[in-house]
Amino acid sequence: MIIPCIDLLGGKVVQLRQGREKVLEADPPLAMLEKFAAFPQIQVIDLDAAWGSGGNDAIVRELAQRAVIRAGGGIRTVEHALSLLDEGVYQVIIGTAAFTPEGVNRAFLEALPRDRVVIALDSRDGKIVTRGWRHAMQFTAEEIIAEMEPHGAGFLCTCVDKEGMLEGTDLSWFGRLRAATRLEITAAGGISTVEEIRTLMGMNIHAALGMAVYTGRLSLDELARMNAGSL
Repeated sequence: MIIPCIDLLGGKVVQLRQGREKVLEADPPLAMLEKFAAFPQIQVIDLDAAWGSGGNDAIVRELAQRAVIRAGGGIRTVEHALSLLDEGVYQVIIGTAAFTPEGVNRAFLEALPRDRVVIALDSRDGKIVTRGWRHAMQFTAEEIIAEMEPHGAGFLCTCVDKEGMLEGTDLSWFGRLRAATRLEITAAGGISTVEEIRTLMGMNIHAALGMAVYTGRLSLDELARMNAGSL
């Protein structure tokens, strides 16, 4: 499955390079949702909430009423996660709150319905990063992914080193993750060619796409046909 991404910052749809540098602003959220109407699921990330500098819950909830979305960014309390699910979000993406300094935050994850949770395993320089990709943990995604299997429906694995660079992603890393878990994996970060998407699909890995779509590197029409299995 190909999953287009809507990243929210200050109420606007943006694209960042490596989670830091704003590269572009796109059409308003509802307009982008309309552009992505051919895709069965949309990923929505609240960057303000991830950075602890505000939030875009009203926009997230409105999008959830109009499309099947998985939403993440700054979901750090059980109450927040459950409220989003109650408001129509299909799945919540849990990153920072999924971890303690020692490993898995079981108490948090076990308070949520497993089938409605996607665990974010974001990696920079080989280590898991949290708090808006600004804090590095002491373990790798490969080391912890199997331990986290009982607590979610799947994983969103972002190669932060490649994110927003349009230089390709780390297919070997995704291959190692695929070998380490039986659960659903969604790949993100640097995916910029149809060939990469096909390789990921061949590994039974979904592709979450941002910069390559917003810059026109990849055609939405072609991606929609791929998603439908006609290419």
